[in-house]
Amino acid sequence: MFRRTILSTVAAAALAAIALPLAAQDTLRIGVEGAYPPFSSKESDGTLVGFDIDIAKALCVEMQRECELVEQEWDGMIPALKARKFDAIVATMSITEERKRQIDFSEKYYQTPARLVAPKDAGFEGTPDGLAGKRIGVQRGATHQCYAEKMFPEAEIVLYGSQDEVFRDLALGRVDAQLSDSLIAQESFLSSDEGADYAFLGGDHTDVDCYGEGVGIAVRKGEDKLREDFSEAITALRENGTYAEINDKYFPFDIYGGRPEGQ
Repeated sequence: MFRRTILSTVAAAALAAIALPLAAQDTLRIGVEGAYPPFSSKESDGTLVGFDIDIAKALCVEMQRECELVEQEWDGMIPALKARKFDAIVATMSITEERKRQIDFSEKYYQTPARLVAPKDAGFEGTPDGLAGKRIGVQRGATHQCYAEKMFPEAEIVLYGSQDEVFRDLALGRVDAQLSDSLIAQESFLSSDEGADYAFLGGDHTDVDCYGEGVGIAVRKGEDKLREDFSEAITALRENGTYAEINDKYFPFDIYGGRPEGQ
């Protein structure tokens, strides 16, 4: 009787061990930010919208997975992924060597350059010398912080919790310039009434060390199957036209490989 109980317990444990991975696959939890329009933001009723949000949902459909979007502040994205709060990050996270030491990435799903924004009558250039002694606003923990600290050592780098806060303080004159993704700057600030007196300062800023190889989907180290599934799904969305539909909903050109010349 005692032996039978042991065997039954072992069998139940084995079945549970088999069932757990299957149950874990039922819902794929995706970490998103919700504060980086037009890639992610929230409507008045709390609904998450944006390019990243639509891409995440389309990838889940392509992979035939049920998904749950988990909102997370940017500073805590990687710690939350590693702590298993969610299974992947779809939040405009650039693929950099520093991040690859902690987490893994899918293939890129878009890539655009960074640019500075300043008042149209700023009276200074977007160079290390021109920005010496100036205050540059950037989002804390973003790749722009890495680049600003590297390229503008004589400037004062002012850090913010969200990109919206950066634009707000630029408009209020609390910083002299800001550095962000060029699309974010164009769509969220320069195209608005608030940004009417501002313009791009200088040209594109690209740097593999800080900005990496494009924007990818982050997963935990060792989650090779999930990483490959995302990469294959990105390719499928590009091929079946779904990516183009989502892209065209937000942007007037294909952002997958960068901005076309003259934009």
